[in-house]
Amino acid sequence: MSAQSRYETILVDVEEHVATVTLNRPDRLNAFNEAMVADFGRLWAWVRDEDDVHAVVIRAAGDRGFCAGVDAREGPWWQEQAVFRQEDPGAVLGAKAQRVWKPVIAAVHGIAAGGAMYLLNEADIVIASDDAEFFDPHQTAGLVSALEPIGMLQRGVPLGDVLRWALTGNDERITAQTALRLGIVTEVVARADLWPTAERLAREIAARRPDAVQGTVRAIWEALDVPPSVARQRGLAYTQLGNGTQAPDLSIPRVTPRYR
Repeated sequence: MSAQSRYETILVDVEEHVATVTLNRPDRLNAFNEAMVADFGRLWAWVRDEDDVHAVVIRAAGDRGFCAGVDAREGPWWQEQAVFRQEDPGAVLGAKAQRVWKPVIAAVHGIAAGGAMYLLNEADIVIASDDAEFFDPHQTAGLVSALEPIGMLQRGVPLGDVLRWALTGNDERITAQTALRLGIVTEVVARADLWPTAERLAREIAARRPDAVQGTVRAIWEALDVPPSVARQRGLAYTQLGNGTQAPDLSIPRVTPRYR
């Protein structure tokens, strides 16, 4: 069975050790529903265990947006369960919540609203096209917004900006350039360059030693959840475990700087 045959709402392609995942509900602005959540549950389990995959790119089909959050026409499906068995459905969308330590690069265009932050908050690198817009519709709908902004805080987005994003609803949108300033994204490119830039980054990273990459990703993310002293202890342990007797390559190639 091919990787793609497992999924209903996403497209998956693997080339040069990079799994490119395309959200494929463009008629619904790629909003996630129960089927997409299930697809991501299967996806992350496969990515975690598939040695041929060294890095992941997440992007979205259609011209209008990356992801509009939860599909209001089909949710909240999880409320049919007993209250103490209910779990946050968006948590399945995030790679780190599923203990995937392979680097994830997100390529955002157009609208990225509300629950889209589940995907972006747990990506390692987020880049955006110059037409990207970030906003949170929860308050406009009279709903509490909590988990997505908490994830933004953990990424280091300033408190005041997170609160403004969460409280202004549909009335304000963060532009791509403002998202760059706030640290939501690390680079803004022209729309035509978005997917090629994401693929280039992923292939550069995927060509490196997988243990070194995954150990680095895991050490950095786990440091967010523990005191600094514990983070340093873990970091040393991962360095000793992941490097072992690996001889370091100390050569520094001459390259043209691209990241600024």
